[in-house]
Amino acid sequence: MIELLESVDKSMHFQIENLESFRLKAWYWGKSESHCTYLYDHNIAYPEGGFKHLLGVGAKHICPMKDNHSFDSVEMFHREHKTWMFGHMGYDLKNEVELLCSDHYDGIELPNAFFYIPKTVFVFDKESVEIVSDGDHQKIFDEVMSTTVPSITEGWGGKVTPKISKEIYLDTVHKIQDHIVEGDVYEVNICMEFLSKEADLDPFDVYLRLSSLSPAPFSAFHRVDDKFVVCSSPERFMKKEGRRIVSQPIKGTIRRGANETEDAQLKEELRNSEKEIAENMMIVDLVRNDLARTCKAGSIKVPEIFGIYSFKTVHQMISTIEGEMKDFQPFSEVIKKAFPMGSMTGAPKVMAMALIETYERTKRGVYSGSIGYISPEGDFDFNVVIRSALYNAASQYLSFQIGSAITIDSDAKAEYEECLLKAKGMLAALNAEITLDS
Repeated sequence: MIELLESVDKSMHFQIENLESFRLKAWYWGKSESHCTYLYDHNIAYPEGGFKHLLGVGAKHICPMKDNHSFDSVEMFHREHKTWMFGHMGYDLKNEVELLCSDHYDGIELPNAFFYIPKTVFVFDKESVEIVSDGDHQKIFDEVMSTTVPSITEGWGGKVTPKISKEIYLDTVHKIQDHIVEGDVYEVNICMEFLSKEADLDPFDVYLRLSSLSPAPFSAFHRVDDKFVVCSSPERFMKKEGRRIVSQPIKGTIRRGANETEDAQLKEELRNSEKEIAENMMIVDLVRNDLARTCKAGSIKVPEIFGIYSFKTVHQMISTIEGEMKDFQPFSEVIKKAFPMGSMTGAPKVMAMALIETYERTKRGVYSGSIGYISPEGDFDFNVVIRSALYNAASQYLSFQIGSAITIDSDAKAEYEECLLKAKGMLAALNAEITLDS
C-alpha cells in the first residue's frame, strides 16, 4: 500500500517578545527527541548571509538510503515529500563519488548520510516564529513557553588524548611533502583526532558553551538517536537559491588582536600573506572546476576573492564562487559533483583524498562533511563541519578533529603546534585538558 503524503505543510505564526529566550526553550524542548537539528547564524554578518534560523524536531519520516546512491536517494525523497528536510552528509560519501575507500576506526558510528522530515519545524524570524507541524500548533507553542532551560554549567572537565603522537604527525607531514615534490599533489589537508572513551557530558551544554566562546554563522546541533554533532562552523559548503548555486571556501585564518591597532595589523598581514592567498586561490580554482560540471557554461563567477572577515576570535579569508544550474539538472548532482569540499581535502582533490586515507588514522565521518537543510521548494544550505565535537552517548566516545593544510613550504613542527593551538577553542568549550605522550 502506498502512503499518500501531503505536499503542503500546515503552519502557524506566533509573535515573540523575547526571541533569545524562546529559541533556547524550543531547542531544549526538542532536543530530547531522538532526532533534532538546530541551525543558527548567531546574527553574524556574512557574505550571502549565514544559516537560516531553523529547528527540526522529531523524525516523521526517515529517508531510505539506497546503497552507493545516497545523493540520488535524498533527491528522490524530497521529490516525493516536498517539505522541510534536515540531515548530514559525511566525508566518506567520497567513496560514492570516486573510487576510494574508508578503512579507519570510527568511534562515533553515524551513518555516512542521513536525512529526515521532522515532526515539527520552527522557522525563526526576528520577532516571530512559524511552527510547521501536523500537531496542535498552539499546544506546541504553549509547551515551549512553559519549558525551563537550565543554566550553562562549568563544562565537562575531562581529558582528551591525540590519536597519534607528535613523531607520527611530523613524519606524516614530511611524507606528504615528498608527494608534493614528486608532483602527486600541491596541497593536502591532514587532520588529527583528539578523543576520550569515557566522556560523560551533555551535548546541549557543550553547544551553549561553544557558541558563547566562538559564535559562528553556520553553527549546528545535530542529534541522530544517541549520536550528536556540536558544530561551530564559519564555513559554507554550498547554498542553492532557485537555480543559483553559491560555494564559499575558507582558506586563511589569523587570530584577533588584543586592541584595535594590533587587530588592524593582523588583518593586513592576512590580506597580504602570499601563502594564504596561494592556498585560497588553489581552492577557488578547484571549486570553479567542480561547479562547472553541473552549471551552465559561462555562468561561473567569483563575485569576491580573498575577502577578509572578522569573527569573535579570528579573521578569515573567504572567497565566493557562484554558478547557475544547467536546465533539468538535479540538485543532488550539483552537490555530488562538488563533494567533499576542496577546502578540507587539498588539490588535486582525488589524489589528496587518497593520501588522506593513507596517512590519517581516524575515519572522518561527519567531520569535514556537511550538515544543513533542504526547503520545501528544493533550495538548500549546507555548512562545512569543522570546529565541531562528535559524541556517541551510548559508548561515551568523544571526538574532535583538527586539520591543517600541508604545502611544500609547511614547517612540520609549526603545523603541529598550530594544531594544538586550534584545539584550544574546543578544549575551552569542553573545559577539558589534553594528555600528551611524555
